[in-house]
Amino acid sequence: MRLYTYFRSSAAYRVRIALNLKGVAYESIPVNLLKGEQQAEAYTAVNPHGRVPSLEVDGAVLTQSPAILEYLDEVHPEPPLLPMGALNRARVRTVASLIGCDIHPLNNLCVLRYLKHQLGHEQADVDAWYAHWIRQGFDAIEGMLEPGPYAFGDRVSLADVYLVPQVFNARRFNIPLDTYPKIAAVDAACAAHKAFQDAAPGNQPDAA
Repeated sequence: MRLYTYFRSSAAYRVRIALNLKGVAYESIPVNLLKGEQQAEAYTAVNPHGRVPSLEVDGAVLTQSPAILEYLDEVHPEPPLLPMGALNRARVRTVASLIGCDIHPLNNLCVLRYLKHQLGHEQADVDAWYAHWIRQGFDAIEGMLEPGPYAFGDRVSLADVYLVPQVFNARRFNIPLDTYPKIAAVDAACAAHKAFQDAAPGNQPDAA
């Protein structure tokens, strides 16, 4: 497998965590988003959407982190990213979807750049936009979690895979987590797990 990634990409971070959890070896191919390498012809030939991550496997290219994570869970079912029981799986998917569908798209790099460079907003306004959507999402997630020590019990799930990169982003933008003790506790538990440690942005070969 070859993973096209960027060390600070939330979506790529999720996939790195999942690959590590499942013990799947892969080659890391950095794509520097700040330098615009995702729009270069060499990369759009891999992923016409010009986003990361992309996962090359068995002669095919998979894009979009939710689809990649589902693929990995189907092809490498151990350890599973979803718990037993339809209700438990729905709870995990709810947290993952809240992050992947509500928070992350509004805070993606292309959105922030559009706000600043096309619409002319000051950096302070862009930062306030970012923080607003983080807080709105975290306010909801805090009440959903059941730390034990992970998001939903004593096994890592898809909720943790989505939550940890989002917490990294919150800290990077200096958003306090004081009012989110459950989220902070889950993040701390994951930080002690090797799969999360190895996937962390600062441990990637392209980390600045």
